[in-house]
Amino acid sequence: MAWRMLRRKDFHASLVNLALRADHGGKKHFSNGTIGKLAQFYRSDRPKHAGSCTTFNHFTISSVYMLAWSRKREDVVGLKAPKKEKRVKKENRTQPPVEAPYVAPKPKIATKSLPDKTVEIFDGMTFLDLSKRTGAYLSTLQGILADLGEKVESEFDSISIDLAELVAMELGVNTRRMHTGVGTMEARPAVVTVMGHVDHGKTSLLDALRQTSVAAKEAGGITQHIGAFVVEMPSGASITFLDTPGHAAFSAMRARGAAVTDIVVLVVAADDGVMPQTLEAMSHAKAANVPVVVAINKCDKSGADPERVRIQLGSEGLLLEDMGGDVQVVEISAVAKSGLDKLEEALLLQAEMMDLKARIDGPAQAFVVEARVDRGRGPLATAIVKSGTLVSGQHIVVGAEWGRIRSLRDTAGKITESAKPAMPVEIEGLRGLPMAGDDVVVVDSEERARMLSQGRKKKQEKDRLRKIDENMTEEAEIAEETPERVEMPIIVKGDVQGSVQAVTDALRSLNSAQVFVNVVHVGVGPISQHDIDLAQACGACIVGFNVRSPPTVITQAATRANIKILMHKVIYHLLEEMGRLIVEKAPGTAETQISGEAEVLNIFELKGRSKSKGPDIKIAGCRITDGHFVKSGTMRLLRSGDVVFEGPCASLKREKQDAETVDKGNDCGLVIQDCDDFQVGDIIQCLEQVIRKPKFISTQSGSVRIEC
Repeated sequence: MAWRMLRRKDFHASLVNLALRADHGGKKHFSNGTIGKLAQFYRSDRPKHAGSCTTFNHFTISSVYMLAWSRKREDVVGLKAPKKEKRVKKENRTQPPVEAPYVAPKPKIATKSLPDKTVEIFDGMTFLDLSKRTGAYLSTLQGILADLGEKVESEFDSISIDLAELVAMELGVNTRRMHTGVGTMEARPAVVTVMGHVDHGKTSLLDALRQTSVAAKEAGGITQHIGAFVVEMPSGASITFLDTPGHAAFSAMRARGAAVTDIVVLVVAADDGVMPQTLEAMSHAKAANVPVVVAINKCDKSGADPERVRIQLGSEGLLLEDMGGDVQVVEISAVAKSGLDKLEEALLLQAEMMDLKARIDGPAQAFVVEARVDRGRGPLATAIVKSGTLVSGQHIVVGAEWGRIRSLRDTAGKITESAKPAMPVEIEGLRGLPMAGDDVVVVDSEERARMLSQGRKKKQEKDRLRKIDENMTEEAEIAEETPERVEMPIIVKGDVQGSVQAVTDALRSLNSAQVFVNVVHVGVGPISQHDIDLAQACGACIVGFNVRSPPTVITQAATRANIKILMHKVIYHLLEEMGRLIVEKAPGTAETQISGEAEVLNIFELKGRSKSKGPDIKIAGCRITDGHFVKSGTMRLLRSGDVVFEGPCASLKREKQDAETVDKGNDCGLVIQDCDDFQVGDIIQCLEQVIRKPKFISTQSGSVRIEC
């Protein structure tokens, strides 16, 4: 179109005039100065070359046309030439359009590296320090803070520990809070955890110390919770005691007890010696770097041998004072209440050597040792304050749950306004049930508590899904190795969070190559209609541990839906019954075994049979020398110890009558399909396919397993 405009007569004349009159804007009206310079050249040379004016005029006009054509994309006399577009030939498509492959969007968060690591955060850390620890760019962190409604002016500005955790969770980085010890330091009571093997007298020892009876209230006389309470010693000093379970299934509880304690009292029965859970308690104390005081209990019994216990502990690497070490040993009897004053003296001496002090002002830092749901009060968490002062009415975040402290109760059940270090309290007012082992964090406002809780739940869900993917990969590998594996879904309900976790871990330890124990749901509280509906949907059985029996309506609904409910208060019995159920449900492995042997005494041959009855056959007259013969089995013919033939049984008769089974000592006639090479004295074995079920094995230490 620009070319057609140039060829118009009036446009041609104006273009020539502009080219010859530089004072009218030869340079002014063209975006480049070429035409303007051309006009200047013409005006300056015109007097000298007047005779060749016509020739130069023709040259000038031609030059103008060529420049206009070569630069038609630029502005020419106020007109803009349209951009040339590539012509695309239209095609008549008969095939449907091909879908473009999916391209994953680029991640919004740009970081230098995103490893699955844990970074330490603390209150008052700078923005730059957080960037270095997490490996994220400063611009990325500023974008996250803007989404959170916060603003940082400089990279050297300090941020709170809650804000640092929120940013780190958005980046997918694990965090560990480092609390400063700045503040008023005061002496605090020692936190003592009583550990040892099951039924070695740990709870009885604490009963003797505080003149109460807890063991009698526990199901089966064994502890299945973490008990936290304060004992006032005769000398006036107070010690906070934690009583941990000794059964093998409660290993996680013992680990939590060792993590929060100052001193571990290792209880060993003088008549039983060092047992598996004793060694495990020693390893927990060593891992937590906690000093140990050994209490040799039941010294009043007739079979007690304290010296043997000392030798066993020394051989396990525990350096006792009697052997030149620093571990105190006290001989006691919880029933006779003897040696308790020596134990108290040893504990106070150990605490004095450690010089235990804690910060009492500022926000509290606490540790959850147990959690449960009360019917009238809601979720409750038993926690021990490690530093600071926990005050009623504060907003807290416990694990992934948050809430406002409605009330604090001490070990006697009395309401208190505040809790100081080493004091166990029961926290009421949480929105959900936390996990045993979670940290209690005090925050400034409800909004910050809700944000922290939501961020932690989001990260927990992400970690859970990643773990499911890993488990599915492992299961796929196991499924390739084992041709048949059945699933056993289970719903676990318990009285407290710690017991539920322990039962769940114990049930998952019963996984085998044939049965996959799938805990589909866990919860704290009694069995409800929701549990029945869930069990009916996935075909699960319900395990109730230490909870009250469900009402008749729930029981009848479970019976109609053919759902099995197992109610137990002692973990021994629970694991034994679950082991039997798993063995029953296991498909077993098919094995070939020799069910019997027979000796060929005579050979009979049937000849001249009609075509309808088949060809001639040979019958081996045998006597069963061992086991029994079955017609459905496979027969193996042996001669001088070598296998001559192996095939299915075509006929088995006893006294001219067809028989399915022939027992030891009886004679029989036997025909092996496609075999007529019998000789007197040959041995025939009957091979039978049997299904071998796995075995449930329970050790003396209390650990259980399924052996395939």
